[in-house]
Amino acid sequence: MMGKILCIGLGPGDPDLMSLRAHRHLTRARVVAYFRKGGRPGQARRIAEGLIPAGAVELAMEYPVTTEIAVQDPAYGAALRAFYDDWAARLQEAALTDDVVVLCEGDPFFFGSFMHLHARLPRDLVEVVPGIPGMAGCWTATGQPITWGDDILTVLPATLPEAELARRIADTDALVVMKIGRNLGRLRAALTAARRLDQAWLVEYGTMPGQRVRRLADVEGPVPYFSIVLIHGQGRRP
Repeated sequence: MMGKILCIGLGPGDPDLMSLRAHRHLTRARVVAYFRKGGRPGQARRIAEGLIPAGAVELAMEYPVTTEIAVQDPAYGAALRAFYDDWAARLQEAALTDDVVVLCEGDPFFFGSFMHLHARLPRDLVEVVPGIPGMAGCWTATGQPITWGDDILTVLPATLPEAELARRIADTDALVVMKIGRNLGRLRAALTAARRLDQAWLVEYGTMPGQRVRRLADVEGPVPYFSIVLIHGQGRRP
């Protein structure tokens, strides 16, 4: 009997924020797959620590490249295409005899790596369990609502060119910026150009051990990959 490929959203980082459905699939799993950088345990695997049944087969999907070369380099796209093609085939093969549970931080369909596998897999073979996105955990960590009334919320990757970042930042009420890392300098310049640096908050490791919430204007030096910048809307309220 053929199994299914079950991608479960693990939520923003704290295992207690995982959905009941995701928890049920995880704690009954016999085959578990997850993405990770070579030589690292992987954040999804860290979240699932202690929840994977003893004896479950683990499949570590190690990226062939992360930040070693620029995303604009043709070699980057070629390496990742081959990686996703290979793992789509391997997961299908594993699902011939059992369900395969794939772990994904946050929500699988929101900047998640699994979407690239999903595009390569037969739809009737796949089930996706949504999860709380990381940005929701981060704005909750600030203790302030992200939007009020008719506020417009914009979500941006910090990988955009500085001029485009500044334009979009100036043209929204509330803001979430992801994929910061080495792009912090460009983002800070764009926020300054949009005259909104003093409104920006940086949340590192939201809901995880080591969570840290600071005003971005007070931050110097590099920030970890799991960081999100927020600007809270100030719209209509009773």
